[in-house]
Amino acid sequence: MKVILIEDELPAIEKLSHFLQKYDPDSQILGVASSIADTVPLLTKYGEEADLLLVDVQLEDGLSFQALDQVSFFKPVIFITAHSQYALEAFQANGIDYLVKPIRYSAFQAAMDKFQQLSGKALNQNQNNQLWQYFNKPSYKDRFMVKIGEHIHTIPTASIRLFNTEGRNTYLFLEDGKKFITDYKMESLEEMLDPTLFFRVNRSFMVHLSAIKDVLVYSNSRLKINPNFSFKEEIIVSRDRVNRFKEWLGGTIDPVT
Repeated sequence: MKVILIEDELPAIEKLSHFLQKYDPDSQILGVASSIADTVPLLTKYGEEADLLLVDVQLEDGLSFQALDQVSFFKPVIFITAHSQYALEAFQANGIDYLVKPIRYSAFQAAMDKFQQLSGKALNQNQNNQLWQYFNKPSYKDRFMVKIGEHIHTIPTASIRLFNTEGRNTYLFLEDGKKFITDYKMESLEEMLDPTLFFRVNRSFMVHLSAIKDVLVYSNSRLKINPNFSFKEEIIVSRDRVNRFKEWLGGTIDPVT
């Protein structure tokens, strides 16, 4: 196993090197970089040869994502950092796991086992295109923060039944009819929500698949959605979205189109 190590702390470099040898005595570190400036040429030189990257998020001259964005490669990455706020970005950058310092060998071993399992499946099908499919699946928002009085609560995305724009505000609705204002506009929600579960039926409404009780044929070739919870407003699928909505409802729509 050939590894590139991106880390700016000597103790961490030594620990990771030791962990690698313990996990796989035949492993080889192709190179080590401690900055964005050093990372780009290192990846350019050894990126194709490497099997795995171990990457610290925060380097001495910035975030490692900046370096990864400058090099085209399809290799899995295990990110390492003292902070957890960059987890989403990590998984969007070929990340297969995210280790928080101080790293314990048990956590490192689990991450390496995950890499071996995933890369083994991919390599059996040959070439890096399969690795890309395994390691670069889109990440969708799984929770929202809402303010209730002076308190901030989190609401799992799975419990949200629909989003509705009213004037300048966008609200999320739960199955019990409660609604909360969200900071996101409808256009942003379309990008961050799983398109197999959420569909924007018109300019003002986006519905979750599980919120639909049934659908009625409406006037002018439009459709009307009857939600399976108490909701007073009519939810009409606009004429230009009817065909796409039917495909989505039937599970045949391609989410990336």
